[in-house]
Amino acid sequence: MRLAIFNQKGGVGKTTTALNLGAALSRAGTPPLLLDLDPQGHLSGIHGQAPLEANRSLFAFYQDLHSLHELEIDWQDIGQLIPAHQQLIKVDSIFGKGPAILNKLRLGLEAAETSRPERPCLIDCCPYIGVLALNAIFACDRLLIPISTDYLSLQAADHITRTLQVLEPVLKRRVERRYLLTRFDRRRRMSDDVRNKLRERYSNEVLQTVISENVTVAESPSLNRDVFRHNASSSGANDYKSLLAELIDRGDL
Repeated sequence: MRLAIFNQKGGVGKTTTALNLGAALSRAGTPPLLLDLDPQGHLSGIHGQAPLEANRSLFAFYQDLHSLHELEIDWQDIGQLIPAHQQLIKVDSIFGKGPAILNKLRLGLEAAETSRPERPCLIDCCPYIGVLALNAIFACDRLLIPISTDYLSLQAADHITRTLQVLEPVLKRRVERRYLLTRFDRRRRMSDDVRNKLRERYSNEVLQTVISENVTVAESPSLNRDVFRHNASSSGANDYKSLLAELIDRGDL
């Protein structure tokens, strides 16, 4: 199963979710492949030892025709990572938006999966619609959309919906999506208001699990750790365990 983690709004916990969901999968016995598809490379930075050269990053898959398998590096306690590089920002201008480039990641993953068909894939997307994000959308089985509990995030969710409605005739399928509430603060009425409005609009596509505002979740990336390595008994770790359990129960992972 391929899960792309995407939102056109920054600061919603996209990379943090990729990191900690990947760690939860590994702890459950199914280490994933993580793809850092964001030129900012935040996920690769958390790894701490990802190669800095463009020709050893995901950019080499697009520019130099390397296979995805050639670019994998191990990530202790998580699985494998294909790191990003700032050169990924050039993919739009180099390749345009023809069918060949839009389907490139899907075909690359299909080739990689011939040897590891049981391995799930998590794609940390860039926060804008371009060739890279479109590659992830064309390649994924599900789109996981983190939504922080503020009113601007509701507008972002609507924007994503309109974008997907434009793409679906080209894809010839409906993109299955799951909305994940992040930075949820039970002390604030606004958190419940955003959750209720999201459920009114998107019904059962809104996950029951929420990721609470939590110090452990916030500070662990700066220590090059996932939330479980930082504090496995924290409420943040429990939230991500619950997220994995819900996604598995729904058949999304």
